Amino acid sequence: MITIKEAKSKKELTEYIKFPFSLYKDSPYWVPPIIADELESFDKTKNPAFDNAEAYFYLAYRDNQIVGRITAIINWAEVNNQHKRKVRFGWFDVIDDVEVTKALLEKVFELGRKHNLEHAEGPMGFSNLDKVGVLTEGYDQVGTMITWYNYPYYVTHLEQLGFQVEKQYIESIFPFSNVKPEFFLKAQALIKKRYELRSLTFTKTKDIMPHVDKMFDLFNESYEKLASFVAISDVQKEYFKKKYISFINPEYIKFVVDKDDNLVAFSIVMPSFTEALQKIRGKLFPFGFLQLLKARKHSKDVVFYLIGVHPDYQNKGVTAIIFDEYYKTFSEKGIQNCIRTPELLENTAIHLLWKNFDPKIHCQRKTYLKNL
Repeated sequence: MITIKEAKSKKELTEYIKFPFSLYKDSPYWVPPIIADELESFDKTKNPAFDNAEAYFYLAYRDNQIVGRITAIINWAEVNNQHKRKVRFGWFDVIDDVEVTKALLEKVFELGRKHNLEHAEGPMGFSNLDKVGVLTEGYDQVGTMITWYNYPYYVTHLEQLGFQVEKQYIESIFPFSNVKPEFFLKAQALIKKRYELRSLTFTKTKDIMPHVDKMFDLFNESYEKLASFVAISDVQKEYFKKKYISFINPEYIKFVVDKDDNLVAFSIVMPSFTEALQKIRGKLFPFGFLQLLKARKHSKDVVFYLIGVHPDYQNKGVTAIIFDEYYKTFSEKGIQNCIRTPELLENTAIHLLWKNFDPKIHCQRKTYLKNL
């Protein structure tokens, strides 16, 4: 018999977070989250996502053993402002038993029906800065700290239960040796001159902070036309600023501004923390934090996390300025591989940015939808 219980207390939520640690204990491809970080994300008093969303965390039990988990989410900004009558589900992990998946998803359906919503979609988090999608190709590829991993049977379960593909994402990788400066060196000089632009680079985090709000504003402007996009609020900007910016190498954040110092483009790259996270198994103490700091300083792989260009400057080659700056930085640091996070298959503009680097698609993922 399968029993579904809502995880509410810190102890229950910790069990919720730890379930994948046992499910994937033998997988060399799964990247563990930081347990304390996950707990903070699920704390309604700390995560500003709850200002515009509600979420419920469910555990599935059989014979007093946890056999699955799921989060049911309503992003009310999406429902009320974009009129997308959708209940989301995320943090979905389960043993290979479709009945467990069915029981967990029924809790998602219940929440959607309670509020007269029209369909359920997932896996996805609270916002566009959260992890997204069921892995559908690339099960033999090591993930990153900003992607979910899953076994192939997840897709089978969803299809058996009548879900249809809603969105498709690709992830790719290319060796830094593929980056040839002749593709952008001359172009970036011409673009700077033509549009009176200049790059901003940093060596200290404190120098980045005055620009971060404008960066998130530009992020909202850059992606607002994508079907899946929900804008980041002012409160969320402060939260992400405090939580993440200080942990990213300042030299990995690049800005482009116009003659009036208006931000027209930005990019954030992160060192790969994959190896460190697999070593520390979710624990920052006593030595986990040191492993992360080591990766921050010495990792030879980088992850392209975010890139945005103001609509007025899209298709004008502004990213050549960004790539020129990264080429200098990566050359100095001896970077070996560049990894791209999930990008919507329909976002052809972002795919074209990388065409000269001959990227290889190594993972694909999808979100699935079912009408209620």
